[in-house]
Amino acid sequence: MEKRGEPIRVTRSSMPPFEEYVDMIRPLWDSHWLTNMGDLHQRLEAGLKEYLHAENLSLFTNGHLALEMTIQAFQLKGQVITTPFTFASTTHAIVRNGLTPVFCDIREEDYTLDPEKLEALITEETSAIVPVHVYGNLCRTAEIQEIADRHGLKVIYDAAHTFGVEVDGRSAASFGDASMFSFHATKVYNTIEGGAVAYRDAALAHEINGLKNFGILDEETVALVGGNGKMNEFQAAMGLCNLRHVDEEIGKRRLVYERYMERLSGVRGIRLCQPKPGVKMNYAYMPVVFDGFKWNRDEVFARLAEAGIYPRKYFYPCVNAYPCYADRYSPEDTPVAARISRQVLTLPMYADLALDVVDEICDIILG
Repeated sequence: MEKRGEPIRVTRSSMPPFEEYVDMIRPLWDSHWLTNMGDLHQRLEAGLKEYLHAENLSLFTNGHLALEMTIQAFQLKGQVITTPFTFASTTHAIVRNGLTPVFCDIREEDYTLDPEKLEALITEETSAIVPVHVYGNLCRTAEIQEIADRHGLKVIYDAAHTFGVEVDGRSAASFGDASMFSFHATKVYNTIEGGAVAYRDAALAHEINGLKNFGILDEETVALVGGNGKMNEFQAAMGLCNLRHVDEEIGKRRLVYERYMERLSGVRGIRLCQPKPGVKMNYAYMPVVFDGFKWNRDEVFARLAEAGIYPRKYFYPCVNAYPCYADRYSPEDTPVAARISRQVLTLPMYADLALDVVDEICDIILG
């Protein structure tokens, strides 16, 4: 198989026209205000609050600090139930707050936390649930909220994959007590690096915004043990530019998704996430599960890599299989997540991915 000259990665960052970005940052050379919640930061915060239909929203320099500091703001104790089928950041944010993660298995259909297995894990030590919307698939939010309300638990969503996703007109930013969004360069919408948290209670802004600024509340008062989570003006400028184009970018992603679905649907041994009624998708990822296919996941990965095409084993391994957690957890305690992690491959997916390249990828998979 001939290797292509230009490798195809699993994703490629969306960027605005160069001159548009230059025009956005040009005033910074006059103001010299580069960080600390400047004009561009404030404009982006307002724009994202409107776009995501968020009651309250605070920007961060990255999604991980947004999640870690949001968990800190709720002053949680004891145990937090989450999913092992996620990126490292989710669990690390819990552990770095001195909390103990408890792993709940996932649903076969969409790889999100399984609410049917959730309640059995709740103990007197449980203070919160941190579910993850996976690949743009929303969790079973109503069921999770009902269980949380019954037990007096906070619900903080890792919504890193669900920028712009809605169900029956309701934004992903509106579920639970808070939802973290990642604006990393690899995401549907990016601010180079960046993130935000949307939250229900406006009073939480005092705590969240204080924590991301070293706990400084005014020039003479440091009231919280905080860190540095502030988004700078260059990130905010990229975010403002990309926000103008994000709907167009999602539309392009949809064409890529539809071609994959056309080519791979109905193939024995290949499982795809199916669209759900009432859901406005963002086409963030193209996960494919190889279960009984003529090649296993690793063999498909190798075939594509041989051609210069690099998908991702995402998420593999499960968090509860990481060496840093090996003394406390076993992936076999969450068998569905463990199995899916060994079978799933996310295929290249980005707005400018040519459809003939999608066909080439599918041709290699189908053999």
